[in-house]
Amino acid sequence: MTRGPTGLSPREAERLRPRLDAFLASTDTQARIARDPVEFPRRYTNPRDIEVSALLAAALAYGRADLFRPKVDALLRRMGPSPAAFVRALDVAGARELLTGFVYRFNVGTDVAVLLLGMGRALRELGSLETLFVRGLEARGSWHGALAAFTEALRDIPMEPLRKALGPERGLHHLLPSPLGPGAAKRLNLFLRWMVRGPDGVDLGIWTQVRPSALLIPLDTHIGRISLHLGLTRRKDSSWRTAEEITASLRALDAEDPVRYDFALCHYGMSGVCPARPVPENCARCELLHSCSVGGKTVRARRAK
Repeated sequence: MTRGPTGLSPREAERLRPRLDAFLASTDTQARIARDPVEFPRRYTNPRDIEVSALLAAALAYGRADLFRPKVDALLRRMGPSPAAFVRALDVAGARELLTGFVYRFNVGTDVAVLLLGMGRALRELGSLETLFVRGLEARGSWHGALAAFTEALRDIPMEPLRKALGPERGLHHLLPSPLGPGAAKRLNLFLRWMVRGPDGVDLGIWTQVRPSALLIPLDTHIGRISLHLGLTRRKDSSWRTAEEITASLRALDAEDPVRYDFALCHYGMSGVCPARPVPENCARCELLHSCSVGGKTVRARRAK
């Protein structure tokens, strides 16, 4: 079968599209939002509060949700009713008051202070995080370049006063990677999905200067595994190139909104319904069974016993 420049052939794309659409329609979005970091920016209505809370939530959304969600929730509550107003007014003394003693896995208070102070400066100087991102996109001409410029600008904060107030940074590169390397930058692309897509039942769609067609899939282990099963990629690593290949396949399904399946597919893996070791009963009930290389084999093997 002839394949195009994506992981899918045109015929495979035509077969997969209605199955993915049915799968998307069957997803209980509201139930899953309560377990997703997008719940945090959805608390707000002001666009600036949304983007500030979204970037904070996305940056810390690694590891187990039951561990990072209380950390994000506590920070936002202490920042008051307007996260945007809080970061606009934030200084080193305020960062010390907010973040002394903060630890979440790789990150300490100094790391988070850089993020908050960087957002505050962007809002004061440019008015929005959207303007900061678009400026980088226009200057560098690629999605990778735009994200690199975005994190560089956010990290351009005098470090010595922060180190004196809160101690040395520990996981700043994990929180805000700069330089942006060959990794998929999953959490940054997740933040961008929230900002650019929608508004719908999941994403907020508050940015107007970036089109959903430009988005890159927020690649994690769940998306990577399911994408392999569905033929969206033949790559097995979690790199930027793999995210590009998966997104190219998704553009064959929907050129204007390629990452619209991301939330449903990711939560299908997160929920345990589609785990790394397939469960025959789950595979047999899956809307995507007839497009899944692993599911079909799993069901046939069970029937042969």
